[in-house]
Amino acid sequence: MSRLDYSKWDHIEISDDEDDTHPNIDTPSLFRWRHQARLERMEQAEKEKQSLQSTVQSHQQKMAEIKQKIKEAEEKNLSDELEKLKTSEAELLKQDQEFAKKEEELKKKERLTPWNVDTICHDGKSKTIINKDIKPSDEELSDEQRADRQKEHEAKYKSHIRKFGMMRRYEDSEKYLKENIDLVCEETANYLVLWCIDLECQEKKELMKHVSHQTIVMQFILELAKQLKVDPKSCVNAFFSRIRLAEKQYMDAFNDELESFRSRVKERARIRIEEAMKEVEEEERQKRLGPGGLDPVEVFETLPKSLQECFEQKDIPLLKKVISEMDPKEAEEHMKRCVDSGLWVPGGNDEPDQEIEPDGEAIAEPEENDYEEPTKA
Repeated sequence: MSRLDYSKWDHIEISDDEDDTHPNIDTPSLFRWRHQARLERMEQAEKEKQSLQSTVQSHQQKMAEIKQKIKEAEEKNLSDELEKLKTSEAELLKQDQEFAKKEEELKKKERLTPWNVDTICHDGKSKTIINKDIKPSDEELSDEQRADRQKEHEAKYKSHIRKFGMMRRYEDSEKYLKENIDLVCEETANYLVLWCIDLECQEKKELMKHVSHQTIVMQFILELAKQLKVDPKSCVNAFFSRIRLAEKQYMDAFNDELESFRSRVKERARIRIEEAMKEVEEEERQKRLGPGGLDPVEVFETLPKSLQECFEQKDIPLLKKVISEMDPKEAEEHMKRCVDSGLWVPGGNDEPDQEIEPDGEAIAEPEENDYEEPTKA
């Protein structure tokens, strides 16, 4: 067995049981002053942490917006605007490194801060849950194993998760999770996230807002477990205890994360809908492809205006006239693309009449039913 590490107890800042004071000093007053000063330092440190988290969150939102704008500018070929956006992105990336450095400094400062009577205490009503069936951590699983675990969990607890997602009161949620403690895990949070995205895609916005609240409840429990390095199942009491205390900083952090999550859900739903529309459009395009693998709609849009009018009016004599007046190579290229796209079907008869074009090459004389009207997208 590995030896226990007692180093964290080496430096503890205390005030209520010290006895190294001068006889002429009012000891209770000194202890109160020290305790108050320590509380103020802790409050200031918490403010710094919250301020940094808020700034980082705002920075990440700006980064996401810039990336979206860059994507749109690339699609529209807006070179001037794209250059400006790239410059802004580079500046944000520099800030990202600065924030990472500040976060590391803050974590180091927290590690070096001595424990005290206010930070050593724990919830006396919490209980330890021993999980006899110890599962490997997510870091030890492959993507396939994670997917299998997710499917197994959903198959077993789907109805329970949905019931939890529809609850409205903290008291009901706490009681339900204690009665169904196996729901407190990453797989439940994953299902709730995907459910929120589905609801947003279905435009069930009010229901999405409600389920998203329960999603953040689950995620906060999981995050608390990561901070304490314990099983999430043992953090249900601790989380709801903090919720009942309704500390402003904690509730502000909860509500900020909730709004941020809802924004991410809306963005992901928008992307999913766009991807689905592109898939449908691609399927329709594949159905339209002609014998040469070209899209008749795309070919039609690239034809000269005079040729487009011939196809739109279904005017065969006019088509022959326009072709004869064009440069032979250009005319041949356009007609070849029309054939490859199925926009034009040459040789309506087994032995079509031939007419000689100015370049001396023979092409099939078009019949009135030898072309297809371009399909509108």
